[in-house]
Amino acid sequence: MKEMILLKLGEMVLKGLNRRSFEDKLQANIHRRLHPFGQFRVYTRQSTTYVEPKEDSCDVIAAYEALQKVFGIVGISLARPCEKDKDAILATAKEFLDDQLRTAKTFKVETKRADKSFPMTSIQLSQYVGGELHEAYENLEVDVHHPELVVHVEVRDFAAYVHAQAVPGAGGLPVGINGRAVSLLSGGIDSPVSSWMIAKRGIALEMVHFFSYPYTSPEAKEKVIELARLLTPYTGHLTVHVVPFTAIQEELRRSCPEELFTVIMRRFMMRIAQAVANRCGAKALVTGECLGQVASQTMEAMMVTGAVVDLPILRPCVGMDKEEIVQIARKIGTFETSILPYEDCCTVFTPRHPRLRPMLSEVEKAECALDVDGMVQAAVEGIERIHV
Repeated sequence: MKEMILLKLGEMVLKGLNRRSFEDKLQANIHRRLHPFGQFRVYTRQSTTYVEPKEDSCDVIAAYEALQKVFGIVGISLARPCEKDKDAILATAKEFLDDQLRTAKTFKVETKRADKSFPMTSIQLSQYVGGELHEAYENLEVDVHHPELVVHVEVRDFAAYVHAQAVPGAGGLPVGINGRAVSLLSGGIDSPVSSWMIAKRGIALEMVHFFSYPYTSPEAKEKVIELARLLTPYTGHLTVHVVPFTAIQEELRRSCPEELFTVIMRRFMMRIAQAVANRCGAKALVTGECLGQVASQTMEAMMVTGAVVDLPILRPCVGMDKEEIVQIARKIGTFETSILPYEDCCTVFTPRHPRLRPMLSEVEKAECALDVDGMVQAAVEGIERIHV
């Protein structure tokens, strides 16, 4: 039989009466992710999702690699199905895992017998297959505690399956099961990580980027689009709402106290992000803020920044240190793009001595000189939408 893919589900299996909705969302996400690689049958039985190729032209290996980035899956195995017969299982193990069996020094066999009508117990089947493999491969020694290779045998409803160790999946919950949010995407390290972390909790994302041409270059904009592309294997399709921000920043420089420039600028970002959220039905905003990292990320500054919106602001990186954020950025493949030397709008007109603990009353007083609603409306009307 052809190889197929077994997917182990994560915390979804702990759900109650709504578990089916989580499984349906995961299957829909899997189908979309597998579309470039051929036609597959996807179904779930006993907390395992099965991905079977429908035709010989399916690229199972590419599908196997792609599914490692689908949220909701904690383990993924490339497996070979066979008849539910001890000799068929042994023959499949020898054929499917021959290369690994020849190179390993120690091994063991682990069996899960979901089909209780199978005539051998899990221990008996493990002993039989393990004994025969030990005889067939002179290089192998049994080590039940720390084996180099684990041969997994699963006897389930429709067939038996043989595979080696599962590789870790992305974990989390299926994207979209917990609604939609707008994520503020800069060209830095933190915001792609925060977007990935919140997508892992089952939230579909719309991305907002603030673009200040000519103070920021077209290359800076392309850098952000590339970051969005790097996130799409995890998040699915993304729309990046590119906001023209130059006029707002120039007006703030003319009309606002220099030490309050950054916090007032971020208040405008929040207002515009909420306007985008209202348009696309999003129920929260997401930022890459990390407590104490820069002047605009003190508790006082974040309170003042968030005071202009009604939607909750999700800050998944808020309690992390920079090294933890960098580790995740490297893991998800965004780090090298994030450190490209193209600055974003947050570096434009940076004050020499920003206020670390701004007071809401003084910020609101400074904004009295501005046509806040008109500035926000003009920026929203000028948004360019890029589908990634």
